Amino acid sequence: MRIDYHTHHERCGHAVGKLEEYVQRGIEIGLSQIGLSDHMPLLHVDPAQYYPEMAMPMEELPRYVEECFFLKEKYRGQIDVRVGLEGDYIEGWEAQIRSIIERYPWDYVIGSVHFLGEWDITDFRQTHHWEGKDVLEVYRQYYEAVSKAAASGMYDIMGHSDVIKRFGYTPSPEQTDERVALEDAALKAIAQSGCAMELNASGLSKPCAEMFPSRRMLIEAIRLGVPLTMGSDAHDPMKLGDHLPEAEALLHELGCTQVAVFEGRQRSFIPLNVDSSGV
Repeated sequence: MRIDYHTHHERCGHAVGKLEEYVQRGIEIGLSQIGLSDHMPLLHVDPAQYYPEMAMPMEELPRYVEECFFLKEKYRGQIDVRVGLEGDYIEGWEAQIRSIIERYPWDYVIGSVHFLGEWDITDFRQTHHWEGKDVLEVYRQYYEAVSKAAASGMYDIMGHSDVIKRFGYTPSPEQTDERVALEDAALKAIAQSGCAMELNASGLSKPCAEMFPSRRMLIEAIRLGVPLTMGSDAHDPMKLGDHLPEAEALLHELGCTQVAVFEGRQRSFIPLNVDSSGV
């Protein structure tokens, strides 16, 4: 069985393809489950004044949910469609985020930290914000936000948990111990929260050239007993499933035999996909 729990489509503005094209592509490439998980609408910034094409408008959210559930029924028996949301964690906006999450019958909600204040650290248009910054301090802010997101209890899966490294900005080699301590504190918070964590394969195609999280963090998460799931973070139907074989191979190498899946916000497990070559 193969799953892909992290996908985006045209409503968010920075992806292409309709939801149904993702579902059809999932059938074509042999997925057993596909998770539809587009970005939550912006809350803490004014979409009209902020960078364009960041997330779906608030008025599109109910249409998104309705279409997801329509596709879930339409393709029942061909592929299991799971209806999700990538819900940003923004400190100070927990009540508003929780209101959106509780408004709809999601199968799962991914908790991701994209924003430090009004800076989206995952947006290629905003890398200039790194100029003059103490990189380790930015990492500290990021991992503190990840820890708070996990502790909030709002999410089922923690998304791309070290995405702060995406553009290659990292603390100096002399600060490795401090960086590891920040990462491990966040992983401990995820473990204590009881939520799962994704292995997001998209990092292999980003400047960091490494999955989210890193191999070291993944080993530590496994040691802590954190349930794991997987996603390609596809922003194009033709990229659905990209690098998932590498993700599966890594999990297999590290001794994982199962991955977490969700329906109605209830977690269960399926066997990790392993082909005849041992991948």
